[in-house]
Amino acid sequence: MLNRMVGKGSKLVGCGSATPKLSLSNDYLSNIVETSDEWIATRTGIRNRKVLSDGETLTSLAVESSGKALEMANIKPDEIDLVLLCTSTPDDLFGSAAQIQRELGCSKALAFDITAACSGFVLGLITGSRYIKGGGFENVLVVGADALSRYVDWTDRNTCILFGDGAGAVILQATNHDQDSLLGFNFRSDGHGQKHLHAFVGSEDLKEKTYAVDDNGAAFLPSRASPAFIRMNGKEVFRFAVRCVPETVEAALEEAGLSGHDLDWLLLHQANQRILDAVAQRLQIPSERVISNLASYGNTSAASIPLALDEAVRNGKVRPGDVLAIAGFGAGLTWGSAIIKWG
Repeated sequence: MLNRMVGKGSKLVGCGSATPKLSLSNDYLSNIVETSDEWIATRTGIRNRKVLSDGETLTSLAVESSGKALEMANIKPDEIDLVLLCTSTPDDLFGSAAQIQRELGCSKALAFDITAACSGFVLGLITGSRYIKGGGFENVLVVGADALSRYVDWTDRNTCILFGDGAGAVILQATNHDQDSLLGFNFRSDGHGQKHLHAFVGSEDLKEKTYAVDDNGAAFLPSRASPAFIRMNGKEVFRFAVRCVPETVEAALEEAGLSGHDLDWLLLHQANQRILDAVAQRLQIPSERVISNLASYGNTSAASIPLALDEAVRNGKVRPGDVLAIAGFGAGLTWGSAIIKWG
């Protein structure tokens, strides 16, 4: 068994992303809560976010992003052996991976959800590569998708300004060990930090405050009442991220036998521009090598890394052979990093 795992690698061969049609700008949010474009942008780096509307679902975004990844990889749906959906906000309480499998036509694929909040995509990528290395899996679809607008209290300016909805997907394909795209990884959890970022189901602060309107006056009504609202201690989450993310990136680099100088790009979970800047500074990565699309989409949780990766690949920023450190961090608390080679 050990020889089988050592001898097989997994290569990133395709990516895709999708976001909702409806955009909510900072100026619009200033009509709902006491805030302004300048206040939000200065503290978070966010200027816009997209949210589900008009019958859009998490599954529809996931299917769209997956279809683009399949097309790039030149792989047919029935060639997929495993579908991993990394999400904390499935359409179905019992998981939505099987619905993605159904809609795509991945008739032979095993499908299940992975819940690790904003770290979910990193864990999904690691999990997919382990299935390939273990044998019996040739092509794995890893999707990061979240719809946190369903869990936003639109009267809480500390959280409603942060989150957006989106999906991103990648295809991992079995290859020789010397062509492995996953060069090293590290993943950690600490339940003691749950109090700093959570959304307790059935919590006492549940309110009917899930209404918003876009800049053109069109109604934005989440498809269902939220069973919980996101609550966050921003200062503690910032301290956690700035302390733990550099450590996990350095651990993954050590496993890969690399240093920060070997990285072409740093791609962090798109949570807050101040966090991105602070982590890059601690890792001594220059700002021009940090990928960020936070201003356009906000915090899309498990979708943020694959969404930013897809944009960077399609606009030519990330090229075949480039080495990236990706890192997720969030509720749980969970955090982790992977060193990957694109293409």
